[in-house]
Amino acid sequence: MSGSLFHPYWQVLFAGLFFFALWFALRWANWSRLREKSQQHVFLGAVVFLFFLWNMRVELLPGFYWHLSGMVIVTLMFGWSLALVAGSLALLGIMLAGLNDWSGWFPSVVLCVLIPASITQALLGITRVNAPKHFFVYVLVNAFLAGGLVFVIMASLITGGLVLMDAYPWWDLRHNFLNVSPMMFFPECMLNGWIIAMLVGFKPDWVGSFSDEEYLHGK
Repeated sequence: MSGSLFHPYWQVLFAGLFFFALWFALRWANWSRLREKSQQHVFLGAVVFLFFLWNMRVELLPGFYWHLSGMVIVTLMFGWSLALVAGSLALLGIMLAGLNDWSGWFPSVVLCVLIPASITQALLGITRVNAPKHFFVYVLVNAFLAGGLVFVIMASLITGGLVLMDAYPWWDLRHNFLNVSPMMFFPECMLNGWIIAMLVGFKPDWVGSFSDEEYLHGK
């Protein structure tokens, strides 16, 4: 989103949230995984994937774009910390390509990277504790359901925030965004669900949160 939609006070708040989260991400990240050349290629490929996915966007209102997220996939692959790093690098590429103004960096990285990664990681933790460890539970809940949950929460936060800040009137957001949101909800679920299902089937070593021993053997 364009930074022109946000009051400077909100910009400061978003900046504080991002740097606070980034400090923990850099401290907790599994950097040892990236010492393997094959995993480095996978990680960089995930960054490129996000960059091109976020380029396929539609402008709903001036300065307000919507695109598929894909952050569920990257979070399940690399964990919250490296997902935050990957999403930040992809968004940096968007800025460098001139596809968004630099003032929109902090709002976009918080709303489109930090929050989706945090929701995905939280749902993964809840599922591990409370649900059976089964392949279909992993895919259906942590990928399909997580994709839909990320969309609903992001849509609610963004819509409520833009109305609260008087960036757009409620009627404009309802007409241009909420009325078409069902057409965005299902593709988000399908994108995350199908890609994770294929990865755990053919490249399980790419998905750090998945284990054959835990989810398949003896099931």
